[in-house]
Amino acid sequence: MAISIRQLSQTFGAEIADVDLSQPIGDETFNKILDAFHTYSVLVFRDQKISSEQHIAFSRRFGDLEIHMLKSSLLPRYDEILVVSNVVEEGGPRGAYSAGQFWHSDLSYKECPSLGSLLHAIEVPAEGIGNTEFADMTAAYNGLSEEMKQRIDGLKSVHRYRSIGARKVGLLVDDPNLKHSMDQVRVPDMAHPIVRTHPATGRKALYVNEGLCVAIPDMPEDESTALLKELFVHSTRPEFKYSHKWRANDLVMWDNRCTIHRATPIESSVRRVMHRTTIRGDKPS
Repeated sequence: MAISIRQLSQTFGAEIADVDLSQPIGDETFNKILDAFHTYSVLVFRDQKISSEQHIAFSRRFGDLEIHMLKSSLLPRYDEILVVSNVVEEGGPRGAYSAGQFWHSDLSYKECPSLGSLLHAIEVPAEGIGNTEFADMTAAYNGLSEEMKQRIDGLKSVHRYRSIGARKVGLLVDDPNLKHSMDQVRVPDMAHPIVRTHPATGRKALYVNEGLCVAIPDMPEDESTALLKELFVHSTRPEFKYSHKWRANDLVMWDNRCTIHRATPIESSVRRVMHRTTIRGDKPS
């Protein structure tokens, strides 16, 4: 049976039906999924009862996988899978605790950031709690004035690992839920173009986010902070967003080169466990 595609928002996102990711995917079907990925940037596969091996195998069809630097949050026996969870067991968090609650693009602090991510819902609360919001950065770029496009052309922004979850209203603050795990690693700052050209589609997209971007090199601090904040606010306008309401066994994949995302907070008494694979990318240009 051929796959079916249903668009989920005004500009991006699609639900892919009539595909079982627990079974081998033929080249014809995979190429249709890849085309949909490039077209819609966020793909939703409902009711995918897949094992960790199957999750990894499907992810590898899109490229080599990253092993996340937070070793304590990797799934035992499956280093390709990062556990994202709010569950605390035996006095410690089970996986990356309270991760992703500020807008970000995965691994944008690296020289070669992630191409994409695939998140599988293992345990989720009732529908409507703990959504993941996505923003279409291609639509956000296209929605800029010509004056702003010219102003940011050729500029770069500094992406800083230690600022993750800490940029809000132009100020840096500490996030105690992430401090311990972040203190285990040291990652240098990385500057990337504010406007990124997608290597597969040729489309331009904004490549900034409030969770990781801290400055524009060679620009006065107050001007840099004001410009970044303006871009952050613009890129997350309602018309550019899709909010995913999780169900158990959903698998959602997104293109980190042209989207940003964040998890909405949930109470610690409500269990949420997700497994994420991350596709290795290339240097933004």
